[in-house]
Amino acid sequence: MSAEAHFKFSNRVLLVPMALVLLIWTIFWLELTFQSNWNNFGIYPRTWTGLRGVLFGPFLHGSVEHLYNNTLPLAILTASLLYFYRSISFKVLFWGMLLSGAITWLIGRPSYHIGASGVIYLLASFIFFKGIFTKHYRLVAVSLIVSFIYGSMLWYIFPIKEEISWEGHLGGFVIGLLMAVFIQAKVPVITKYAWEKEDYNEEEDEFLQHFDEDGNFIERATSEADKMEVQVKYHYKKGNDLTKDTEN
Repeated sequence: MSAEAHFKFSNRVLLVPMALVLLIWTIFWLELTFQSNWNNFGIYPRTWTGLRGVLFGPFLHGSVEHLYNNTLPLAILTASLLYFYRSISFKVLFWGMLLSGAITWLIGRPSYHIGASGVIYLLASFIFFKGIFTKHYRLVAVSLIVSFIYGSMLWYIFPIKEEISWEGHLGGFVIGLLMAVFIQAKVPVITKYAWEKEDYNEEEDEFLQHFDEDGNFIERATSEADKMEVQVKYHYKKGNDLTKDTEN
């Protein structure tokens, strides 16, 4: 697949992130409107009822600040996933959310774990490692941008703050790394020039034959045919005088 076909913009690059952001904000608005608390639908580790949080937990948030902090990274990273890895984007989103949630359910503290931060860590980890593994210059550049913008998030996979679900962050980070290793993604073919190919021979290159080993231009002697002077003879034909004297 060519780079132009691979990096082709589609409407879902915008629509899917917008739908996810609208969904989490709508759920939070409904909680406020009906003055209810749906945190019990989050992940509660090592309980059967807590497993439902694997599906519902990422869409629940405890405060406006919590929701706001997750909105922009979720939109940007989801759009990046859909644009650069569209063939496997939904697989990464769906299975990544389930598996990272399962890790949180296994190792988490006895409390309700909610929020989209686990999915954010999943996406950041996958995009970073997958770009490095593919070795494609554009995808590596995306990896470096992700590490530059979101690299500081790495500290929150450790129990730094008690009120933060570091277990969800760690689960998303680990699953993102594993999915980057095991899920195959289509990578655009990089155009190789003649000198980049394995069977390239400099001595057969007509262009390089005009230069010596030091890169100096070689003035080649012209052939005998080129040295021959071309003589052109011009013949003028005299005709009758076209002008006649006129008598006054």
